[in-house]
Amino acid sequence: MGTVYITQEDAFIGKVDERLTVKADKKNLLDVPLIKIDGVVALGRATVSPAVVVELLERHIPLSFLTVNGRYLGRLEPEMTKNIFVRKAQWQAAGESEQAVHLVRGFVRGKLKNYRNTLLECQRKYSPQDFEKPIAQLKQVIASIDKTSSINSLRGLEGAGSATYFGCFNRLIRVPEFSFEVRRRRPPTDPVNSLLSLGYSLLRHDVQSAVNIVGFDPYLGYLHFERYGRPSLALDLMEEFRPLVVDAVVLTAINLQKVSPSDFTAEPLSGAVSLTKEALHNFLRLYEQKKQSKFKHPVMEKLCTYQEAFEIQGRLMAKYLMGEIDKYPPLVLK
Repeated sequence: MGTVYITQEDAFIGKVDERLTVKADKKNLLDVPLIKIDGVVALGRATVSPAVVVELLERHIPLSFLTVNGRYLGRLEPEMTKNIFVRKAQWQAAGESEQAVHLVRGFVRGKLKNYRNTLLECQRKYSPQDFEKPIAQLKQVIASIDKTSSINSLRGLEGAGSATYFGCFNRLIRVPEFSFEVRRRRPPTDPVNSLLSLGYSLLRHDVQSAVNIVGFDPYLGYLHFERYGRPSLALDLMEEFRPLVVDAVVLTAINLQKVSPSDFTAEPLSGAVSLTKEALHNFLRLYEQKKQSKFKHPVMEKLCTYQEAFEIQGRLMAKYLMGEIDKYPPLVLK
C-alpha cells in the first residue's frame, strides 16, 4: 500500500490487533494491515493513540503532520539507525570540504539538468520558440557548476537556475484557467503554488524517511544552511527529485484536468489556498501513482520506482562519503 494519507479533520488514528484504523464522526474511514504501510501522513488535525505511537516506532514507520494546505509541521520517527560509520563520514565532510563541495555540485547539477530536460520535452511537444532562451540560460548555468568551488557560489547558481525555470513555468501550463506568476510559499496564495507546496511537503516526508533508513543524520546538510529543526540533508537530496516527481505530478494534474479552479478554497485572513477534500484525494492518488511508477535507473541499470530511488540515491551518497565510489551521481532522467 505504501503511504497512508489521512485527510479527515479531527480523525482518530488507532489500532486493532495488527491493523491501523482511522475513525471520524463515529465512522470507520480506514482499516489496513500495518505490514502494508511504509509511512503515514496526516493533513490537518488528528489524534493518535499511544498504542499507534508505540507500534509505528517499533515498526520504523514515520508519521508526518501537515496542515490542510500542505505546510509541513513535523514528524514522529523511530530511533536513528545503528550505522554510526555513515554519520561519522557525513560529519567529517561538513563545511567547505572537498566532499561537501562535490555533493553540492551533484545536487545542483541534478536539479538543473532535470529542469532543463523538462523544458526540452515541452519544447518538443509545444512551441520551440517559447523555451529556446530559458533552455540556453540553464545550459549556461549548468556549465558553470564544475568551475565553481564555493558552496555559497553554487547556491547562487541553484537560485539562478531555479529563477529561470520558474520564470517560464507558466508556459508549461496548457489550461487557460490556471496561471503561474512567481513561486509563493508561505502561504501559497494561488492554486498552482498550492499544489507545488503540497507536493514538496509530501516529497520531504518520503526523502527524509529514505535518509533515515540509510543511516544519515537528516539535520546536517551541505547545500542547505543548518537551522534548528530543519532536515537539511533531506532537503539537499530532494532537489534532484523536485522536477521529476512533484512538478511532473502538478503539471499532469492541471494539464489533464484532474483538478479545476473550483477545487480550491482560500482562507479569508491569510489568503492561503488549499484543495477541497475530494480534489486532495485525487492529487494524493496521482502523487502515489507517480511514486510507484517505474523507470530504468541510469547508474544501477535496473528498473526501480521513484520510492525506491529515494533510498538508492541516499545509499549512493553514503558510498561516496565513505570512499567506496569516486563520485556521487545525481539522478538525471531524460
